[in-house]
Amino acid sequence: MKLLENAHQCLAHIKPHSHILVQGGMATPMTLINSLKERANDLTGMTMMHIHTHGDAWYTEDEFQNNWSTKNFFVGSNIRKNLNYKNVDFVPCFLSEIPMFFAKGEMKCDVLFLNVSPADKHGHYSLGTSVDIIRPALEVADLVIAQINQRVPRTYGDAIINDKDIDFAFLCDEELHLSPYKKPSAEEELIGQHIAGIIEDGSTLQMGIGAIPDAVLSALKGHQNLGVHTEMFSDGIIPLLESGVVNNSQKRFHQGRTVTSFIVGSRKLADFVDDNPSIHLYSSDYINSPRTIARNPKVVAINSAIQIDLTGQVCADSIGHQIYSGVGGQMDFIRGASLSEGGKPIIAIPSRTKKGVSKITPELNGGAGVVTTRAHIHYVATEYGVVNLYGKSLGERAKLLTSIAHPDDREGLERSWYEIIK
Repeated sequence: MKLLENAHQCLAHIKPHSHILVQGGMATPMTLINSLKERANDLTGMTMMHIHTHGDAWYTEDEFQNNWSTKNFFVGSNIRKNLNYKNVDFVPCFLSEIPMFFAKGEMKCDVLFLNVSPADKHGHYSLGTSVDIIRPALEVADLVIAQINQRVPRTYGDAIINDKDIDFAFLCDEELHLSPYKKPSAEEELIGQHIAGIIEDGSTLQMGIGAIPDAVLSALKGHQNLGVHTEMFSDGIIPLLESGVVNNSQKRFHQGRTVTSFIVGSRKLADFVDDNPSIHLYSSDYINSPRTIARNPKVVAINSAIQIDLTGQVCADSIGHQIYSGVGGQMDFIRGASLSEGGKPIIAIPSRTKKGVSKITPELNGGAGVVTTRAHIHYVATEYGVVNLYGKSLGERAKLLTSIAHPDDREGLERSWYEIIK
């Protein structure tokens, strides 16, 4: 590794027609991204690649469309408004398989941008809050540029790298992209209580970010010996770890440790995972592999959706034709939990959108993507209860899903199903 004075000196080594993979989530390296903008007109034929990022995604704006394109593996709010499926596009993919794109040469990774912790006394750095697709890319990237950031926590597992992994670096003091805790609504708290009611002691949890996962975690305070094997976690897990409700003692795989692929949350969370040997981060092709997930018993996978139709098809990535997020790890964990001994894959949604539209629908909107198929669906939870669709016929599913829809929507759903089957 060669330590330079600033980002501009590091970025001078980037050549036109490069594919740049950017570390995402809390770790989005904004000093590098913002400094790169000064070379935007000098570099032609450039491609930016990443999962969910934060901050200014200037390279997706119209004025740069002649020289810059973007491939999103998961779309964040900073990208969504400029997604045009031309120079700013989306790649449908499982989070577990993205590293294979680079390993198999399906996609180039000419440059890798990192946001890493300072070195420890042994000269080792840490990828901090995001290991996910980044660690595997280190094996194939031609040029690795890192901002060494004192705000990045030191995490373990696959997060540890050394100076041989980095070509050029500079020192910076940049706050991470923090996501403050939001209190769940009354409906979300009910969903959390319903889900907590079917989680057994000794279960291994996978949960995402947001009010519903946090509501589930809050409702688990009376449980015992829970474990965590998840693609990501947020602040809601901290009280359960501190109280010992989550102790990972019943896991058969990574016993005694909380394992994840990336972390999203507050400064409190970043400080909590810093130098914490009980928490390990691993790459997404490992954490999200259904084979890996299924090695633990009683895996409970809790995921969200935009829409579910009466046959059990789950749309989680788009609103009609418009991509809203991505496939992510939902299917990885739905499948992994279903293969786990005593596992429970759960889709958790409020019965209605904030505008009062039913999220349980006779059929998906035109153009909506099916992320979890009707063959993979098991449990569905709303504030009105939990139903298990696994092994149920289409007619039985329609009745069960209607029973947990908003009461004011049930008659319309019954009428629509009748019209579909007559």
